[in-house]
Amino acid sequence: MRGMGNMQNMMKQMQKMQKKMLEAQEELKNKRVEGSAGGGAVTVVVSGHKEVLEVKISEDVVNPEDVETLQDLIVVAVNDALGKVDKLTEETMGQFAKGLNLPGLF
Repeated sequence: MRGMGNMQNMMKQMQKMQKKMLEAQEELKNKRVEGSAGGGAVTVVVSGHKEVLEVKISEDVVNPEDVETLQDLIVVAVNDALGKVDKLTEETMGQFAKGLNLPGLF
């Protein structure tokens, strides 16, 4: 019967951790991360859940004869922002995976 008490204790701890993980995920959703390209000529703001919220483009880089450069800047800015979200997610959610040794969790 002694093992049953340990199991209940472990289940309570897992429920606590699950609640904290859900709170952390909700917190991430409300974070805003900015990526940029071209020295700030293009900036992209994304949420912690990788939703693009804003795209700002400086008039200086809007050239109808060179649309490809603008497209490239947008791609770089989006990828910069998404990379920052990945890092933020790893920092925020990675704390829950420490010691669990689960490959690929975060």
